[in-house]
Amino acid sequence: MDLHQENPRDFSPKTVHDRLLRHEIVLIDVREPQEYAAERIQGALLFPLSTFDPGALPFSDGRPVVLHCGTGKRSVAALAACATAGVPVRQHMEGGIAAWKAAGLPTVRFDPATGRVIERAS
Repeated sequence: MDLHQENPRDFSPKTVHDRLLRHEIVLIDVREPQEYAAERIQGALLFPLSTFDPGALPFSDGRPVVLHCGTGKRSVAALAACATAGVPVRQHMEGGIAAWKAAGLPTVRFDPATGRVIERAS
């Protein structure tokens, strides 16, 4: 067994970044609206865990859905909700947006002092 391979359920931030750029996945952020408003991954759609409905996830174009949150805990809970509901979502981003930022990947954030949107480049 190759210990360097990703768990099929746990995508690295780099894998998510690359697949998102190639439009191969739909990235779903399960954090709460205030977290998403403060800082987010460009292209991620918001489906907060507090009101999470697996049946409402977008599957219309056939791309697989990948979940993410702050550190990975809530996205694992959302994966469990999908499994319970029989919805075919089986991947999340390991470590959440914290791991994404630690990897130096870009985010978009809101500056509450000025109201400006700030893109943080990789």
